[in-house]
Amino acid sequence: MSGRELFCQPRRIGRGAALTLVFASVLVAGAATGSLPGPDRKSTPDAARSAAPAGHHQDVAKAAEEAMADGKSPMEAAERAVSRSGDRWGAVYSRGEYEEFEEALDGEYTGVGLWARRERDGRIEVTKVRAGSPAAGAGIRAGDLLRGVDGADVDGRPVTEVVSLLRGDAQDAAAGTAVTLRLERGPRVWTETLRRARLSTDSVTVRRLTDRITLIKIDSFTKGSGDAVRTAVRQAPADAGIVLDLRGNSGGLVTEAVTAASAFLDGGLVATYDVDGEQQVLHADSGGDTTRPLVALVDGGTMSAAELLTGALQDRGRAVVVGSRTFGKGSVQMPSRLPDGSVAELTVGHYRTPSGRAVDGKGITPDLEADSQVLERAETVLSGLGPE
Repeated sequence: MSGRELFCQPRRIGRGAALTLVFASVLVAGAATGSLPGPDRKSTPDAARSAAPAGHHQDVAKAAEEAMADGKSPMEAAERAVSRSGDRWGAVYSRGEYEEFEEALDGEYTGVGLWARRERDGRIEVTKVRAGSPAAGAGIRAGDLLRGVDGADVDGRPVTEVVSLLRGDAQDAAAGTAVTLRLERGPRVWTETLRRARLSTDSVTVRRLTDRITLIKIDSFTKGSGDAVRTAVRQAPADAGIVLDLRGNSGGLVTEAVTAASAFLDGGLVATYDVDGEQQVLHADSGGDTTRPLVALVDGGTMSAAELLTGALQDRGRAVVVGSRTFGKGSVQMPSRLPDGSVAELTVGHYRTPSGRAVDGKGITPDLEADSQVLERAETVLSGLGPE
């Protein structure tokens, strides 16, 4: 078993859901995993194969090995074993999926720079285009409809399948390879051939809401996002309150979430978690800003590492949490490499907030419930927290 503990999304929500960061040529609401490398362990599933995986990992590995010996698919056998285990968060990924996923958590991906969603009528609409990306260079813009990829119609398809086509996963397409899109804008229908490129995720954005309020939006916790939050806090005007927007944040690297917590805490406990019954603790670094007024925004799309951060700020009395109940993903997954190179991630434990609250299946209840005009509510709260 590897020492890389993962906070990840249930497979039943959709095979591609846990890989929305990987397939970031289109980013949609979904879930990424969080990762927690142990200080005395290797961080990749390859090291796990010599470590005699225990429990369900052992059962899944055995099923995969027997399938390979019989000339059958080890990955399919592993998937069946995971399903039989009753592990609601368990998942099996191909070698390519997992490698791309790890790559995306490092803050980079190969794609064309589109964000999209599927409308109720099944059409795929572009919601955002990354500046400087191949899509931006081709003049594609938000509101355009994506109707086809490399000659295949995409209407009605799950967004994750569309993303896979854009990335060229079936061909293991690399940066520089071509992909042809069929697009629609009003009466105009046209095709664009783009070259995939290496792009960064830019998971943290900062903007001024007012002269005295800075908004820090964290879409996910990829490599460097924690330091980006700390930099944003240091650069905010001295008298400015902070709105930390975690809505729709599906998780990411837990080490980055702890770094983000360190921007607002002066050391102390962030969370505890267990791995096969062994208790572990996560602590913030010292020196964070403990006086600046802070509101954290959450919703049902706030998951995993984002819930860990929310729970720490709430329990430590550092932030007023505004929004709606979070998703409730508080279990720890650990990966192990299977004989064919695929990776099984199975639950090995759970984490708790500083006060000992369990998150898994429960979520975090905000201090102030708000389903609409959330930013306005946050501004009102900050006005009450700020200096006279």
